[in-house]
Amino acid sequence: MSNSKIKKQMQTSNEIVRFENIEKTYYLGKLEVPVLKGIDLVFKKGEFIGIMGASGSGKSTLLNVLGLLDVPTAGKYFLLNQEVENFSDNHMAELRNSSIGFIFQSFNLFPHLTVEQNIEVPMVYSEIPKKKRRKRARELADRVGLGHRLTHRPTELSGGECQRIAIARALSNNPSFLLADEPTGNLDEKTSHEILDILHDLHQNKETTIVMITHDPEVECIFDRIFHLRDGIIDKRTEAGGEKC
Repeated sequence: MSNSKIKKQMQTSNEIVRFENIEKTYYLGKLEVPVLKGIDLVFKKGEFIGIMGASGSGKSTLLNVLGLLDVPTAGKYFLLNQEVENFSDNHMAELRNSSIGFIFQSFNLFPHLTVEQNIEVPMVYSEIPKKKRRKRARELADRVGLGHRLTHRPTELSGGECQRIAIARALSNNPSFLLADEPTGNLDEKTSHEILDILHDLHQNKETTIVMITHDPEVECIFDRIFHLRDGIIDKRTEAGGEKC
């Protein structure tokens, strides 16, 4: 199935992701290090999902598998009823860029590029015409409150502003699946709430499924559902309010 067809399905299907007994083991010489030990889960369109757990519980590994940045050792991963194991490396790379948006704790911006240029990066890889991607970048900059900062570079901005750029960049290709890895981890309390408010507003349109890793129990209220990881397994599943904290 082509990326365009999968992305169209992502926009119309209710089930976005299904994990069936997913395991991930790393090998250090003869040493086996199991990290994920049989994960079963389903994410549906428009949900805001929280992944919580102590350091070393497997949160980041789970996110890497979800984002097609790593492959499971065992089990099945279905993305819109298509088994990921059947995707080629090139197909997965194209899908990561076109349909999955990433927001990282450390922002991962290009320091030599302006705000506008950083937002454009995924669209450049998707070969979107310059005029169209520039228009989209400016619209997204306005949406996250950085329309007045288009020509600035990350080194000239605060941490909160850099995370806003990262959010805008993640949205540039209209993804149906947004993955956020501790997006407020490097921010102060006030700025963290501002970033959470942006994510909450995105969630309100019910078009983008958001999966967010966090260790902060004070933000649980923002999620629809929370998966609690402990030692590589889902220890608990809870419903939350899906409201602003």
